[in-house]
Amino acid sequence: MKQKLARGRDRLRKRPAADFVYRSGVAVVGVAVLGVGVLAIPYPGPGWAIVFVGLGILATEFLWAKRLLAFAKARYDAAMAWFRAQGLWTQMAGVAFTTAVVLATLWVVGALDWMSELIGLEWQALNSPIGVGA
Repeated sequence: MKQKLARGRDRLRKRPAADFVYRSGVAVVGVAVLGVGVLAIPYPGPGWAIVFVGLGILATEFLWAKRLLAFAKARYDAAMAWFRAQGLWTQMAGVAFTTAVVLATLWVVGALDWMSELIGLEWQALNSPIGVGA
């Protein structure tokens, strides 16, 4: 199966217009996935995994993305190793910072106000500062 896909990709490379369209499609999909991953990084869940998937998509066609993917994976692994080696207080501060970022984002986009209204709370302090969800 892999050889069949490689032969198909080689045929596309021989046709400049088809190759351009294919590479453009890979670029659009890869950048979209990468963008979603970057937005998801501060939240609990697979933010970094989505970033790596987006870079992986781009790396199938672009050498710069392949290099960036290798660099990002190495930096991520080093950062996680450092974080795991830290004491409990540093790890708790990291969790507190992540929680603060998530709550601040939910507040700005109006999600906290919406959730509070679901349970019958009408606190003005939970309203979005930019008027979203009003």
